[in-house]
Amino acid sequence: MSESTRLQAFIDRHQRLFVLTGAGCSTNSGIPDYRDADGQWKRTPPVTFQAFMGSEATRQRYWARSLVGWRVFGRIKPNPAHAALARLEAFGKSELLLTQNVDRLHQAAGSTRVIDLHGRLDRVRCTGCGRTSPRDAMQEALVRLNPAWAGRDAVAAPDGDADLDETNFSAFRVPPCPCCGGLLKPDVVFFGETVPKDRAAAAFEALERADGMLVVGSSLMVYSGFRFVQAAARHGKPVAAVNLGRTRADGLLALKVAQPCAEALSFLLE
Repeated sequence: MSESTRLQAFIDRHQRLFVLTGAGCSTNSGIPDYRDADGQWKRTPPVTFQAFMGSEATRQRYWARSLVGWRVFGRIKPNPAHAALARLEAFGKSELLLTQNVDRLHQAAGSTRVIDLHGRLDRVRCTGCGRTSPRDAMQEALVRLNPAWAGRDAVAAPDGDADLDETNFSAFRVPPCPCCGGLLKPDVVFFGETVPKDRAAAAFEALERADGMLVVGSSLMVYSGFRFVQAAARHGKPVAAVNLGRTRADGLLALKVAQPCAEALSFLLE
């Protein structure tokens, strides 16, 4: 049996799949991934929560890069991998789609039973009063305060920002929360930050109801995702993974398909 045939058979055998997706699911949409085939960082790791909250210079650098990157990231569209997983839900075979991505492309493709494990980049949250607002409104404020940055171009980076490492950010102005004057942060879980308990609990409840697990485009090197594979294995639920390169859970997998996500799932669109 080919890998594709085995994957199709795995999906056919299970009626309530718990699906976990990662960056590899969105690379065909133009969003770069973080890790190479061996699971190692391809680039500088993303900013940590502690650095963002503790340093004005870090916030200036983050939002300057984000101003440039959002022009591209905010227009990115789903690719066939997202469409295939939406079709899986339409077939009634997806108990839940838990995504580590913050791009909301699964929802744009039509998936409705989705938990954004690490939050969503299209929204900004005040770390003081908790008020949320659209990322587009933050973009308008950033451009208004920093008009000289509006026309800059740079290579896109994975988290909706851009590679501007050689730029001096000291004059960049970051708007405060318009309600309380607090620090504004993208509504995502940074490295060093904890996934909200209710979000994780809802995902684990869905995993309990599932009869199998499908990982799509994740190396599972981040523990917040890997722990769901561990839980599935503990409860005897078989796990299949589609990923180019090594995953942290290779020893726990019933099936590993080393193909691009859209290619491996293309049968769902036929």
